[in-house]
Amino acid sequence: MISKILIPTDGSKAAQKAAMRAIDLAKQLKASVFVLSVIDKHVLTVLQEMPVSDSTVVKTMFSLGTAKNAMKTIYEHMHDAAERRAIEIKKLCEKNKLQSKIVITTGHPAEEILKVAEKLKVDLIVMGSHGRSSLVAAVLGSVAYGVIHQDTKIPVMVVRIEKKARKVVGDTKNVSAIFA
Repeated sequence: MISKILIPTDGSKAAQKAAMRAIDLAKQLKASVFVLSVIDKHVLTVLQEMPVSDSTVVKTMFSLGTAKNAMKTIYEHMHDAAERRAIEIKKLCEKNKLQSKIVITTGHPAEEILKVAEKLKVDLIVMGSHGRSSLVAAVLGSVAYGVIHQDTKIPVMVVRIEKKARKVVGDTKNVSAIFA
């Protein structure tokens, strides 16, 4: 029986759609929801290692004071953004009279999703197929791909965004559907 559902979010359209599906499912099953937002450690590492001359972002960081203070400010901004994304989904849970909790972690998203899922002993992970990852796999988002290809016994439901049908010009006798 499914009594705990984990909803990882990065604020993308796919994550929002997955959250709606998870909330509908949680209502039907009377399950509790954990909303997870991961601060991507890779982004922090890239920013720390970026030469000052290469980026306006890094130059701005250093204008804030020491590199340590600048990274703290960036981390706080990323944490606030992660919290806002999670709160948005928590409000949807409350609107649907579901018990929910927010979890915010820092690390590599796919690893953190599984680590949190196992720690909380969730019965299902519901996530979007493509998120805000900078390197998106051709068929499946890199984070979703990372989660479903790990050695875990926790089921993962991947929700994708439907592609809009293209307008077909010409002979359509043998065409059932064309997607963008």
